[in-house]
Amino acid sequence: MNVKFNTRDPVYVQVIRLFKEKIAMGYFEPGQEIPSRRELANQLKINPNTVQRAYKEMGEQGLIFTEGNMPSRITKDEVVLNRVREELIVEAVDNFIDSIKTINVPLSEVLELVKKKYDTENEEEEGSE
Repeated sequence: MNVKFNTRDPVYVQVIRLFKEKIAMGYFEPGQEIPSRRELANQLKINPNTVQRAYKEMGEQGLIFTEGNMPSRITKDEVVLNRVREELIVEAVDNFIDSIKTINVPLSEVLELVKKKYDTENEEEEGSE
């Protein structure tokens, strides 16, 4: 994994977000084994304690689970998985709204532009397959 970390958020929080994004995109599937703490630290070139903190937090959030001495895995809990997806969508919408408010555009115009752009993007993706 090649990740660029920002300097404003703690790295462990960014690792958690990375996992949430990978879960939402389907890169990590329910029940899938995830890298060990040391392995991930090596891949991301970060301190293993940082990965440990991220894994601990993800365990508390129900995103991952570990049974005995087995490797950690992505949760199979559909409620948690849906919550992750919704959380990312709400965050993206909040960021969009914050940025669009400064332009003072009517909601109907914004929605029409978003729909047009979304449809165009989907058509381009379908055309390239």
